[in-house]
Amino acid sequence: MAQAAIITEQSPVTVLSGVGPARAAAYEKLGIRTLKDLIAHYPRAYENRGDIRLLSEAYVDGKSAVILTVATEPKVLRLRSRKTFLKFRAFDDSGSCEITYFNQDYLKSKFPIGSVFRFYGKVERAGRRYTMSSPIAEAWTESASLPTLCPIYRMSDGLSQKQIAKDIATAMELLAAAACIDPLPLDIREKRGLCTRAFAQRHIHDPENPQMLVIARRRLVYDEFFEFALGAAMTHKRSKQSGAPICKSVDLSPLLSQLPYRLTGAQERAIGDVLRDMAQDVPMSRMLVGDVGCGKTVCAAAAMLCAVQNGRQAALMAPTEILAQQHYHDLAPLLEAIGIRCVLLTGSTTAAQKRKIKEALATNDPKKRADVVIGTHALLSDGVDFSAPGLVVTDEQHRFGARQRAKLSEKNGHAHLLVMSATPIPRSLALVLYGDLDISKIDEMPPGRQRVDTFAVDESYRERLNGFIQKQIEDGGQVYVVCPAVEEQEEEEGEVTLYDVLSDGSLRDKPAPLKAAVTFSEELQARFPQYKVAFLHGRMKSAEKDKVMKTFADGEVQILVSTTVIEVGVNVPNACLMIVENAERFGLSQLHQLRGRVGRGTRKSYCILMVGEGGARGETARARLETMRTTYDGYAIAEQDLAQRGPGDFLGTSDGAIRQSGGLTFRLANAGEDVTILTDATSDARALLGEDPTLSEYPLLARSVQALFDIDAALIS
Repeated sequence: MAQAAIITEQSPVTVLSGVGPARAAAYEKLGIRTLKDLIAHYPRAYENRGDIRLLSEAYVDGKSAVILTVATEPKVLRLRSRKTFLKFRAFDDSGSCEITYFNQDYLKSKFPIGSVFRFYGKVERAGRRYTMSSPIAEAWTESASLPTLCPIYRMSDGLSQKQIAKDIATAMELLAAAACIDPLPLDIREKRGLCTRAFAQRHIHDPENPQMLVIARRRLVYDEFFEFALGAAMTHKRSKQSGAPICKSVDLSPLLSQLPYRLTGAQERAIGDVLRDMAQDVPMSRMLVGDVGCGKTVCAAAAMLCAVQNGRQAALMAPTEILAQQHYHDLAPLLEAIGIRCVLLTGSTTAAQKRKIKEALATNDPKKRADVVIGTHALLSDGVDFSAPGLVVTDEQHRFGARQRAKLSEKNGHAHLLVMSATPIPRSLALVLYGDLDISKIDEMPPGRQRVDTFAVDESYRERLNGFIQKQIEDGGQVYVVCPAVEEQEEEEGEVTLYDVLSDGSLRDKPAPLKAAVTFSEELQARFPQYKVAFLHGRMKSAEKDKVMKTFADGEVQILVSTTVIEVGVNVPNACLMIVENAERFGLSQLHQLRGRVGRGTRKSYCILMVGEGGARGETARARLETMRTTYDGYAIAEQDLAQRGPGDFLGTSDGAIRQSGGLTFRLANAGEDVTILTDATSDARALLGEDPTLSEYPLLARSVQALFDIDAALIS
């Protein structure tokens, strides 16, 4: 008899009963392949069934929980289409409700007259008449122990909420024995007052009450930060091994003489830092940080020149194709004018061109070799090899991360690494997030850079703002409109997200509805039929985003409605007006980044912060908007942001999840409330590595970190 396979976290979801190829394919669409992935598929929200309301108090637009007594015998009615519906009436002290279930005649015996149920669903109102269609029904008594918060998962076709919850419960049951071994050292758990991993996973999916959810989330957030901090520190250690090409300082005057301006003192200091690092045999790992337009790209060009003049090659990777093209058009003329051969490699490069570029990068013949390649993630693909790697540059640092930096560096042996970020980051937070990088600040702007006038207004200014939009376009300018949501809010009234549960287990008040990019772009197109309006959001495919952005950059689109996906991206000098809807919902650093999208040309530029209804009532929100109106120093704004909101803006957000760029997803971290956990986890990680640099005593942690960062297993043993 064959021995049964041992089930582990890495076992495929197909080991679960009932999960065949079709359901596995549905899970694959959600990025779920293993039992570990499935258990980490945390709820996007919770149905708040514990918030019991009277029929008369039920939400108009969302779901509610009501306790009703069945008043009439359920009757089944049949339609000509052979469909059936089951109807009965139930009541509470505020009124009577007609309840209907479609094609579920078998429920007839479930609801005898006089029985009491907790119904959860949408209560429709027409005058004094109430109806509910197919609500969830749970038998209720005073002593009934019914769940308060019921999970709601992100789904794909072929999956149901009930099936996902069942599969997750089964997976945790199968792994129950393994869950007894907690990867986090006991002394750290006790020091930080953290629950076990098993407890956290159980209560994040099936919380007994909001307090248990808070305890579970805190442990899982800690784990995410702790494992990230371990990996970042170990990546840094690996990058400091000797063997890098020594690139001696060279004469930069052939490059700098082509510039129409003199370098600022901050640029000169940053270039000095870079050239000193490149002259060592230890790989440089340096980040250039500074506001949009401060001149980071020129510093990168100087580093590229140094690498090439020392017989080496350089690669620059940008997060989008259009940004890579922009870098190529800016840098290639400067570098080729002094004899440096540049090529552009992106996803849309033709197969024939890709073959030629790959040959030019891999050849050992200096006369045929490409010196500099500028591109996108295509640089990471198989077959892109360098004959004389010397320097790797990544742009928009917060769109990449330690894993991708490591991958690109590994393709280039012990090449020097330079990363650029347009997000000024407070030093205290930079040490936590980018502990694997040395940092150079560019805190001066080139002369002539104009200030963007900033105003905070509310809905009463909407018509005046529409007139201002028209005036700017009539004068030849272009307009950005940024909305905080893609479509209507995903959670309905009555649902609770992880961010709605406060540390004491209470629920925060729901803020005003968000402006949505898709619907607002339609409204603006109707308001301005004479202009071309387009929209852009992060759920679009890269090719779609690049196409829309190109039409805006080329002047074919006058108004671009977007989510914060345009926070970093292509330079459009003609854009002179930035409007941020629901500005009170953004952090200072995000607002500063968005403001940096305009004022890049000769046109006088403006940033309008539109406050949602009731949005700026809080003292913190008012202070944030006033800071934006009066402050233009990116570092001062960053320090204010850290003090007011925590580290969330520096981590970036996407579809409700907080992300440390480069594929490391902080699934549960809250944008404004986790700075203490982040700093504690980082401190603990560094202390643990001080005692055990290779995590030899902690194999479970070692495997997690290895998987997160793709660190060579030989370095963790």
